Amino acid sequence: MIRPELRAWAARRSEALAATAILLAGLWLALRGGWFFAALGGLVLLVGLSLLLGAIRRLPFRRRIDAPGVVEVDEGAIRYYGAAVLGGEIALRDLVEIRLLRLKGRGHWRLRSASGEALLVPVDAAGAEALAHAFTALPGLDMGTVSAALAHVADQPDAVRTVWRRPG
Repeated sequence: MIRPELRAWAARRSEALAATAILLAGLWLALRGGWFFAALGGLVLLVGLSLLLGAIRRLPFRRRIDAPGVVEVDEGAIRYYGAAVLGGEIALRDLVEIRLLRLKGRGHWRLRSASGEALLVPVDAAGAEALAHAFTALPGLDMGTVSAALAHVADQPDAVRTVWRRPG
């Protein structure tokens, strides 16, 4: 039996833990001796390192579900089905700005399209972790900046931070 707190901690970090296991397997392989195992282990180490870096950058997106509504990313569009407020849809190709803001004690993504429409998506809505994968398709977006802003959204009182604008 695993304590519930430890199980919740490991579940949130499962992607990073799996990448660390791959990294350690590569290290073990590299230290087996001989050039073949060293090359193979080095390759596995590089794969594990890149997976770990991606997992660490997506970690702030994995949150406990506290907000009403559901986020869905499908066929190049972000959809939010709100419970208390109306949801909406915005296509990734029409997205021109992403802001992270804190309203009434809760973090929200504000997605704005080229036509000026805006969609507010709570950062802790069900399915919001899929936004990390959707955002990586945007030109010029730095996931490190987005992850850092998301990690510190709880520290800032009612603040607005622009994390991406479409170039050009």
